[in-house]
Amino acid sequence: MIKHALPVTREADFAAWYQAVITEADLAEESGVRGCMVIRPWGYGIWERIQRLLDDRIKATGHENCYFPLFIPLSYFEKEAEHVEGFAKEMAVVTHHRLVADGEGGLVPDPEAKLEEPLVIRPTSETVIGTAFARWVQSWRDLPVLINQWANVVRWEMRTRMFLRTAEFLWQEGHTAHANAEEAREETLKMLEVYRELAEDCLALPVIAGEKPENERFPGAVATYSIEAMMQDGKALQAGTSHFLGTNFAHAQNIRFQNANGELEFANTTSWGVSTRMIGGVIMVHGDDDGLRVPPRIAPWQVVIVPMLRDKPEDAELIDYCKALQADLAKQSALGEPVRALLDLKPAKAATKRWGWVKKGAPIIVEVGPRDMAGGNVSVVRRDRLYREDGKLDSAILGRDAFVGDVADMIADVQAQLFADADARLKSNIAPVDDWATIEAMFADSAAKPGWFDVAWSRPTGAELDKVVERLKALKLTIRNAPMGQTGHPGAACIFTGAPAVERVLIGRSY
Repeated sequence: MIKHALPVTREADFAAWYQAVITEADLAEESGVRGCMVIRPWGYGIWERIQRLLDDRIKATGHENCYFPLFIPLSYFEKEAEHVEGFAKEMAVVTHHRLVADGEGGLVPDPEAKLEEPLVIRPTSETVIGTAFARWVQSWRDLPVLINQWANVVRWEMRTRMFLRTAEFLWQEGHTAHANAEEAREETLKMLEVYRELAEDCLALPVIAGEKPENERFPGAVATYSIEAMMQDGKALQAGTSHFLGTNFAHAQNIRFQNANGELEFANTTSWGVSTRMIGGVIMVHGDDDGLRVPPRIAPWQVVIVPMLRDKPEDAELIDYCKALQADLAKQSALGEPVRALLDLKPAKAATKRWGWVKKGAPIIVEVGPRDMAGGNVSVVRRDRLYREDGKLDSAILGRDAFVGDVADMIADVQAQLFADADARLKSNIAPVDDWATIEAMFADSAAKPGWFDVAWSRPTGAELDKVVERLKALKLTIRNAPMGQTGHPGAACIFTGAPAVERVLIGRSY
C-alpha cells in the first residue's frame, strides 16, 4: 500500500485533490480578495515558461507586442451592444478617483470625486483596441495590423477556482485587422494551430481543435474556435480560443480603410487568447496523488539536485561535487534549450526536500550523498514514473558522467511519456453515440461521468438551438466543439433535431 504525499486522492475527491496540489506544490494561494490569487514563484515560473514559448511563436507569425490601458471608458462598450451583453454581469467598474475619511476611522469614496464617465476594468480589449485601429487604419496599405498584448484582465466571476476561473487572471490577447474576410479567417485558424501546437508540444496536453457552436461564440464574433483538453475526471477544459469577428466590431468602432480603388471598406478583425487557465489544465491532466508533474518544456527547473548534507565539515566537498554536476548539466541541451538545473541548498533534510520537489513536479530529482560522491554516482528519480512495481520509490543509481550524457534523452522522454499517457486517456474516453437516449441514461444521476460523446449534428440555430442547450443543461452537459478536418459521413441524422447531420460535435461536462 503506497502512502502518497497528498492528503487526498483523485479518486476520493477530485476537487479537493486539485486544491491540494496547488497548495502542496506552492503554486498559488488566496490573496484576501475573493476570486484573486497570489501566484507563487513555482507557479509563476511555469507561467513564464508558457509565456516565453508562446511569445516566440506569436512573433514568428509576424505579430508585435504592445500594451493598452487597464481602464476602458464605458462608452467604448456601449458602441457594441452584443459584446456588452456578453460581459455586462462580469464587469468591475470604477466610479470615483479619491477616498475621504468617513469620520469614524474608515474611508469612503469622495462624493466630489465622482468620474464624469465610469471606467471599466479591462475584461477583454476588443473595444479599446478597435478604437485604436480606427485611428491607425486609413488605407489598404496600413493592413494587416497584427498585434498582441500580455496583460491581466478582470471578470467578476460568481464561482471561482484557482487558475480555472478567477476574478483576475493573466493572459495574452492578440488582435488583428485585415482587408478581407478570407485573410482574417486564415489568421483565426493560424493562431488556433499555434495554440494547438503549444498545448501538445510544450504542455504535453493533447487537445481537440474545432469550431464552437453558435451559442458558445465569443460575444460579437462570427465564428469562435477552441482547443479542448480532457481532464483526468473526464471533464473538458477550454484551453484557448480564436475568434473571427468579421466586420462586426469594425462597424461599431468605425475601422474603415480606403481600398486600392479608392473606395471605403470596413476591416475584418480577429482576436485570440490563452490564459493562466492553462496551468489548471496541466494540474488536472498530469497531476497524480503525490502532487504535480510538470512537463519539462515548461518546468522552471528540469533537474533539481538535492545533496544529502549532514552539517559536517565534509559537506563542503559534497556541495562542490554537486556544483560541478550542476555546471555540467547546464552545458547540455535538451528539447532545443540548455538544461535548467537547480542545486537545492536550503537548510532542510534531504528527504523533506526530495518530497517537496516531488509535490512541485520537478521532472528529474537527483539526490547525492557521500557514498554517491565516493563512487562517482548519483541517485535519480523521474517524476513521470515515481514508483516501482513493488510500490517503492523508483530511485536509480547511475554513474555521474553517464547521467550527464543521458540527461537530454531522459528529459525528452519524460516530456514524451506525459503526452503519451494523456493522449491515450483522451482517445480512449471519446465514444461515438447515435441516439440521445444512450446519453440520457448514462447521465441520469448527478455524478460526473468520464469522457465525451461524439455525436451527429445539424447545426441548429435560434429557438431550435435553445431547446438543445436546455436539454444538455439538464444533464450538466455542453457542446465542446466540432473537430477540425472532419472526413467521412457525419451520420444520418442529428441526435437532437432529427435533421440531416452536417458534421459531428463533441459533448461532455466541463470546467
